[in-house]
Amino acid sequence: MDAFLNPFRPGAGYPPPHLAGREKEIEQFLRLLQQKPILKNLVITGLRGVGKTVLLEELKTKAISSGWFWAGTDLSESASISEQNLSIRILTDLSTLISSFTFVEEDKAPIGFGKKPETVEHKLNYSTLYTMYVATPGLEADKLKAVLEFIWTIVKSRVTGIVLAYDEAQILKDRAEDRQFPLSLLLEIIQFMQRKEIPYLLVLTGLPTLVNTLSEARTYSERMFEIITLKQLGERETKDAILVPIQKEKCPVTFTPYGINEIIKHSSGYPYFIQFYCKETFDSILQQINVGVEKPDVRIADFVRKLDVDFYAARWSRVTDRQRELLVVIAKLATANDEFTAKEISQKSNEVLDNPFAPAYVVNSLNKLTAQGLIFKNRRGKYSFAVPLLADYINRSNEEIEDDFLL
Repeated sequence: MDAFLNPFRPGAGYPPPHLAGREKEIEQFLRLLQQKPILKNLVITGLRGVGKTVLLEELKTKAISSGWFWAGTDLSESASISEQNLSIRILTDLSTLISSFTFVEEDKAPIGFGKKPETVEHKLNYSTLYTMYVATPGLEADKLKAVLEFIWTIVKSRVTGIVLAYDEAQILKDRAEDRQFPLSLLLEIIQFMQRKEIPYLLVLTGLPTLVNTLSEARTYSERMFEIITLKQLGERETKDAILVPIQKEKCPVTFTPYGINEIIKHSSGYPYFIQFYCKETFDSILQQINVGVEKPDVRIADFVRKLDVDFYAARWSRVTDRQRELLVVIAKLATANDEFTAKEISQKSNEVLDNPFAPAYVVNSLNKLTAQGLIFKNRRGKYSFAVPLLADYINRSNEEIEDDFLL
């Protein structure tokens, strides 16, 4: 039994053993691949732990099997700090795909009589791309357009199109104070290619703030994208995510109906939490079985405490005491896990605090918490937690978790 590997994989971007509940999103992406010419690109947003990166990896598989090249990676602060850095990031990602393609064959006249001409093959590697980029006159956008257009002339007989896909794209922002506009550059070159009917498809994933950032960069960006906002899985999809991986032959672990319902309840359909609770449950049951325990003792409270340490504690430790007080007030709102306003927070503080928050302080604090990645402001002017079920964590931090048996 101890040779059977736990199939569940909690972790950032780790593919689950069964991708449940994302069929519509995959179908939507496949429709985008069929565009001729390309008119729409794709944005995938959602809270952390909702499965954006996992879905992106699944879309990569679909694109490659459909005859497309797929280039991209996680965006970093260094890659997005300037137009040139972003251009180099794109060239680097593309060069790994096309380095085997021949750029040109050139006959050089040899020195001396009786010698045959030499044939030199130039490969489309990074050095070639960067040399072309630097040699092209104009702005960074002009240089990148020229290189991307040339790449297509070389590869178009071999592929259907090229997907440029970037995760954590919410960090990609224009910086007017530094006269750097990397996001605007990216949107400009993609629109340029698509107007010329060159099939580059842009896929961006990130936190919900990404949509606002795109709108601020270019007023026409809304017309460039279809937006998928990933939500929690429903009860049926959550149950599939739990059961399908353990229905394999020779799996020594089973979950009772009560245990399944407890995982559904405490995960609230967030894929990361589903994987976390299932992995911990599986490990605990298997180890107890291996030492001869006939009825394994597994408690949900133990796993909730472990999740609090693994997932929430580091984020909670980075806020000040006064910010924590504000977050505690937010967590007491009936809509804390959905949306809330600065006015609602201020009013709630009047009910629960001896020293309530002034409205101006609430707005200022929310802006700081947004910069820290704990809060985001949506397009309707309301706020939400950027971390799933953070309100539940805050509320139970000062409460005793009910010590229910899981199985």
